[in-house]
Amino acid sequence: MHQSPQTNTGERLLRLPDVEARTGLKKSAIYAGVKGKTFPEPCKLGPRAVAWPASAIDAWIAGKIAGPHGAR
Repeated sequence: MHQSPQTNTGERLLRLPDVEARTGLKKSAIYAGVKGKTFPEPCKLGPRAVAWPASAIDAWIAGKIAGPHGAR
């Protein structure tokens, strides 16, 4: 059996319901943030499917917690 090299970095892709649950935002607010460049852009998975890297969502949440002036 042929095995491919291990390239799993531990990164997860989150679909919209998971992003909504983690951020507390609804679909319209998420896409408004993407359009306004205040929320991470999703990765295109197919013609009608997108997902967000969990690390990008975690970084966005950390930025919100830190506030506009950074960690205190």
